[in-house]
Amino acid sequence: MKTAEETAHLLRDLCTVSELDAMAHRWQVAQLLDEGLPYLEVAKRAHASTTTVTRVAQWLRRGEGGYALALRRRRKKQSA
Repeated sequence: MKTAEETAHLLRDLCTVSELDAMAHRWQVAQLLDEGLPYLEVAKRAHASTTTVTRVAQWLRRGEGGYALALRRRRKKQSA
């Protein structure tokens, strides 16, 4: 995919609306964790279970680096 729009089209074709919602929800949790908020605060703000928050936090620490890369690029874009 060359653009965000192309990626969005591919994801829409690959995923159900529920799956897209779940991914967006996890991304919100990742962003709040990246801000350094405690798990309970993240759960409250994101309307997520502490299980979801813990799972995302584990992927942030021990995953393949996808969250970390996306979060770095997000921070870089915001500071530009």
